[in-house]
Amino acid sequence: MTTPPHTVGEGAELLPVATAARTRAALRTLVRPDRGLALTGIGVLVAATVIGLLVQPLLGRIVDIVADGRPAGDLTLPVVLLIAVAAVQGVTTTLGLTRVARLGETVLARLREQFVERALNLPADRLERAGSGDLTARVTGDVARVTEAVRSALPEMARSVLAIGLTLGALALLDVRFLLAALLAVPVQLLTARWYVRRAVTLYADQRVANGAQQQQLLETIGGAVTVRGHRLEERHTERGADRSRKAVDLTMRSVNLVLGFYGRLHIAEYIGLAAVLIAGFWLVRDGAVSIGTATAAALYFHSLFGPVNAALVLLDDAQSAAAGLARLVGVTDLAEQPEPKPGKPEAAGRPEPGRLEPDGEPLPGEPEPAGKATPGKAVPASVPRQRVASPEAAVSVHAVSHAYGPGRPVLHEVSLTLAPGEHVALVGASGAGKSTLARIVAGVQQPTAGTVTGPTAGTVTAPAGPGGPSVVLVTQEVHVFTGTLADDLRLARPDATDDDLRAALATVDALDWAAALPDGLATVVGEGGHRLDAARAQQLALARLVLADPALAVLDEATAEAGSAGARALERSAGAALTGRTALVVAHRLTQAVAADRVVVLEAGRVVESGPHEMLRDADGPYAALWRAWSGSRAAPHP
Repeated sequence: MTTPPHTVGEGAELLPVATAARTRAALRTLVRPDRGLALTGIGVLVAATVIGLLVQPLLGRIVDIVADGRPAGDLTLPVVLLIAVAAVQGVTTTLGLTRVARLGETVLARLREQFVERALNLPADRLERAGSGDLTARVTGDVARVTEAVRSALPEMARSVLAIGLTLGALALLDVRFLLAALLAVPVQLLTARWYVRRAVTLYADQRVANGAQQQQLLETIGGAVTVRGHRLEERHTERGADRSRKAVDLTMRSVNLVLGFYGRLHIAEYIGLAAVLIAGFWLVRDGAVSIGTATAAALYFHSLFGPVNAALVLLDDAQSAAAGLARLVGVTDLAEQPEPKPGKPEAAGRPEPGRLEPDGEPLPGEPEPAGKATPGKAVPASVPRQRVASPEAAVSVHAVSHAYGPGRPVLHEVSLTLAPGEHVALVGASGAGKSTLARIVAGVQQPTAGTVTGPTAGTVTAPAGPGGPSVVLVTQEVHVFTGTLADDLRLARPDATDDDLRAALATVDALDWAAALPDGLATVVGEGGHRLDAARAQQLALARLVLADPALAVLDEATAEAGSAGARALERSAGAALTGRTALVVAHRLTQAVAADRVVVLEAGRVVESGPHEMLRDADGPYAALWRAWSGSRAAPHP
């Protein structure tokens, strides 16, 4: 269960934060695989603490020997035992803290892996609504807080809590009245802790949100610096950044004042407890109930609590901050596990019931002709945008899909589309028509607001085309060259690929010549800090990974746009070779890609307005013909 997402800035909806109960449940799940390590670590720390509790009685024994005027030789045994206690306690404490630290690092590694895995699977539109600053703050600041708590706070907290509990038990063994006197400090400590926790949880959560909003504003301002300067918005963005910085600073100062008030109250509790134990010791010694040494041991026991209590309460501050960070991390993992409820009336998941088709694909008598189905010489009219009948043999069927990036921001309106096995379909339309959104939905990267998609993305293809590879691959214009050797970068698509497989994939996309010419060939380090690849070569690398993955369906979202005019033709040839033999949906930024496709689908304002082969749509004097004339007006029209 997560709390409702925060809204910060203009339209930004931050990712949700898990409730305290859900955070505790997630923590138990993370620790469960290492229960044995946890039990042994705590057990060793208990033994170390018990051994350390022998110090105060031994010191009390020394006080009694001196007070009774006994020979100096009687001090030998207590002193030797003190040395032995110190040595054994040091060894056992080190062993116990090591095991607890190992537990913490193991759980931390598991948390990081889970968070990264789930964050990568978040819906793209959800991340767009939240903004990159929120996720960045969680990946950096929140993970750092949890890491610091695990590495420093967790071992010390475990030792402090054990020391407090066992020391109070030792006071009771000396005389239960010492324990009762010491417990006079507990009400003040509990009230102080309650006062602090009630304020700290909300304060630290708000502080993390404010830091995320501040980081988001900085990212937006720096990332869009050219636009900001171009529209003379420097002053406005500076004011926004300063306002969010002031909020973050204000929350930080409130947390500092909270901590100062916290410690002031704790000191009062310490004075009350120590005074009560000393007074109890005075009365008990005067009445002969205990010796001076026992009273001394009791006072030393209570004084020894100052360190663990203060440490535990100091770490409580760190724990609250870490708990707020952990709740934000769990909120992301839960969001990835459970898809967000879609606004409006949900449609049934799964494959839409296909219409009845004759073997040649024509509808039976009495059945309406499916909208979007192109007939020879006739473009699909804009007034019939929905393709409601899908072929049972279709590789992909999109049925009445709609999508909106938040209320009042519709992008797609009941789009229906069918891709036959092996068919190459080009999506064409003006910027903002919804092409990339539809491509991401078909690829399974993004979930539609309404409607259904069946095919590889919906799990209807039971086995991927390649050995162990995915059934669908999306390649966008924003490709990434991962740091490492060129061979490692390629093997991300197929880890078991041999060097010959890698060379064959590079040859398919016309990239083998430049790859072989690299200083160390396939062993050349590329990416950050390595050999830098230009945009065209990086895109060829992505296409080679597609060939290695060998998916049933390939989705290309302007995958050749970064090459520029000079390298576009060569990159289009590479893309065409990579798509050979597989079903493909291509978002075309150049109409030469539409010419080469089996079918062209034209989107306008999120609706399908035309569908058919290039020649038919070019001669139909519709939206595609207008796009073609505008695009080819200043260049020689390429031949199909």
